[in-house]
Amino acid sequence: MCGIAGLALRQGMTPDDSILRAMTRALAHRGPDGSGLHLADNVGLAHTRLAIIDLATGDQPLFAGPAALVANGEVYNYLELREAHALACTTGSDCEPPLHLFRRDGLDGYAQAMRGMYAVALHDRHERRLVLTRDPFGIKPLYIAQVAGGIAFASEPRALLEAGLVAPRVRQEARDELMQLQFTTGAETIFDGISRVLPGESIVIADGAIVERHRRAALPEGGPEHVTEEEALARFDTAFQDSVLLHQRSDVPYGLFLSGGIDSNAVLAMMARLNEKPVLAYTARFDVPGAADEQQAAEAAAAATGARHATVTITEDEVWRHLPEIVAAMDDPAADYAIIPSWFLARRARQEVKVVLSGEGGDEIFGGYGRYRSAMRPWWLGGRQPRASGSFDHVKDVLRAPPSTWRDGIAAAEAAAAMPGRTRLMAAQAADIAEWLPNDLLIKLDRCLMAHAVEGRTPFLDPGVAAACWRLPDALKVRGRTGKWLLREWLSRNLPSSQPFAPKQGFTVPVAAWIAHVGERLGPLVAAQPGVAEIARPDRVAALFRNAGGDKHRGFAAWHLLFYALWHRAHVERAGSEGDVWEVLASRG
Repeated sequence: MCGIAGLALRQGMTPDDSILRAMTRALAHRGPDGSGLHLADNVGLAHTRLAIIDLATGDQPLFAGPAALVANGEVYNYLELREAHALACTTGSDCEPPLHLFRRDGLDGYAQAMRGMYAVALHDRHERRLVLTRDPFGIKPLYIAQVAGGIAFASEPRALLEAGLVAPRVRQEARDELMQLQFTTGAETIFDGISRVLPGESIVIADGAIVERHRRAALPEGGPEHVTEEEALARFDTAFQDSVLLHQRSDVPYGLFLSGGIDSNAVLAMMARLNEKPVLAYTARFDVPGAADEQQAAEAAAAATGARHATVTITEDEVWRHLPEIVAAMDDPAADYAIIPSWFLARRARQEVKVVLSGEGGDEIFGGYGRYRSAMRPWWLGGRQPRASGSFDHVKDVLRAPPSTWRDGIAAAEAAAAMPGRTRLMAAQAADIAEWLPNDLLIKLDRCLMAHAVEGRTPFLDPGVAAACWRLPDALKVRGRTGKWLLREWLSRNLPSSQPFAPKQGFTVPVAAWIAHVGERLGPLVAAQPGVAEIARPDRVAALFRNAGGDKHRGFAAWHLLFYALWHRAHVERAGSEGDVWEVLASRG
């Protein structure tokens, strides 16, 4: 995993070396092991390296004839590509085979061949074009902006902002989404002028302008297949073993984030099957009595598999000490409170490993969320549209103006997901895979881990697993009030001590309890922040924080405002995030 950035300008223009170096500095946390530049004609590429595979000869940019490549992520099937296509590679890098495939087979051939998580920039000097490609699930980020003379791109918006290429102006529509949903949707980011390359998208840039767009789907087409339970279990086992095996390819130590839930337990069970040495597993717990962190379940699973298990206790004092830098890591904002344990777990894991596997994607692929069960029922039987209401719909008169268009992006995703042949369940899953997954869960994983130069890998988000499991009948995903039915059944046979069909406590970060302890002091500070004062009534904000522990709706709303206050300060006001939450919010510098 690394950071990439660059400029593709009109013919006759030369990229400014100082701008490329400024973007490199902004992405240094993503790649502390080295950096590289490529300048040729009207294109400049920059790369910061986190060395995972081919430590000796894998520096980038990579070159083949008139083509140069920089990439962020991992192409897991690089060995198979080299062998199957008899590629004459000069390094052991996982990113060199795609470069040769592009030269031989063109855009479609190389984009369809890769299996992994990646954001790639490929400059073809002969054809005078730059190609940007992102993996189908959107595991790795990539952003573009129209700038003077052409187009700039980077792994994170902060690189475009800190290089002075784009001004940090907030789009109201995206801000409203963030307040209501905790993430933003679609191609346009919260920053005016900065867009996402969509999951699975390849963009061709020539003479400083986008001339082609192509899209590779993450999910197979069609509705449910007729398959028996035993056939489905066998098919999943084969695909999952293959995926985890590939996701373990690394020339550096790797471990696992273990929550104790179904998804991470399944990854643990498969890793234990495939590894001779004990799996390194990391679990977060909280210092709030009764907090739902599943620590005991994680400890039991680790003991049953012989894993080396480390527990990270997250205290309220530590949260207030580090929250400004945690939020600052989320330059493309997702106000998901799981950023807190993710950041602390990554900090602990980095003491021993540079790669961690995690269970993101299990709920979306196998139908785990309660909202899916509701979406399966028609409205006259109590069915409910997912995300029908936002966080501030339950907390009146805090915002100056009620958000009115915040659901437009989700509605568009739902309409696109409702393809012919798909069931209600599949449509709800597909909408989440299109928006919630890449723009919340995967951004969280990417930014919190890269803040500590740790690579996060997600074996559920794999083309082989999707091919084996996406088109399962609804009854193999959801039965009654039980979601992820097939995954639970597989786990009951492979790690029975995890008791996958027993009621689960769930994983909840106690932000409302933490805020309630200091609400009297914290509320006025949040209310006085320029970003919050622009959208909310200060007196109502202060009252909200005083009563944040009263119910979950007030707690969520207070957390969203606190997150936005810190995020706005770091990325719009550009005022910095050094110090604890009290120092940062009280500072006017």
